[in-house]
Amino acid sequence: MVSAMEIYQLLPREACKECGYTSCMALAVALLNREKKLEDCPSLLNPKYLEKFKKLKELLAPLEKASETGLIIHPEKCFGCGNCVVACPVNVAAEPTRCAVGLGPQGDRVILAVEDGVVKCMNIKECKRFGPNRVLCNACTVTCPSQAIEFV
Repeated sequence: MVSAMEIYQLLPREACKECGYTSCMALAVALLNREKKLEDCPSLLNPKYLEKFKKLKELLAPLEKASETGLIIHPEKCFGCGNCVVACPVNVAAEPTRCAVGLGPQGDRVILAVEDGVVKCMNIKECKRFGPNRVLCNACTVTCPSQAIEFV
């Protein structure tokens, strides 16, 4: 996973404040949180920073695939074990009996489900990481033996 410091090191660090932030570190955090885009840094668009721009684009590419909660599923790594499905506290709350016996829950509140041998995100807005009262839950990532799920 990319860090704000990695992003910061590739920014121009001219302290111009043209992006609307008081420092390039603040911009780096905003880029990491997907609140700003690289193009919002006018200095970075200068041809002398073209290589840094390209590196940042590559570094930030996985974030573009992330859901609103920062969830990224790598289907090529998933082998459909279902650990994440039965470990998800929202899934467990929706159908505790099915999760207790290792079956995937069903219904409109289910966040993760295994379909065709691969985990899929079904209802991201139910995730504890979503919304104003979000919690930094990681039950699905820590139970995934293949690291097919990550939060950025």
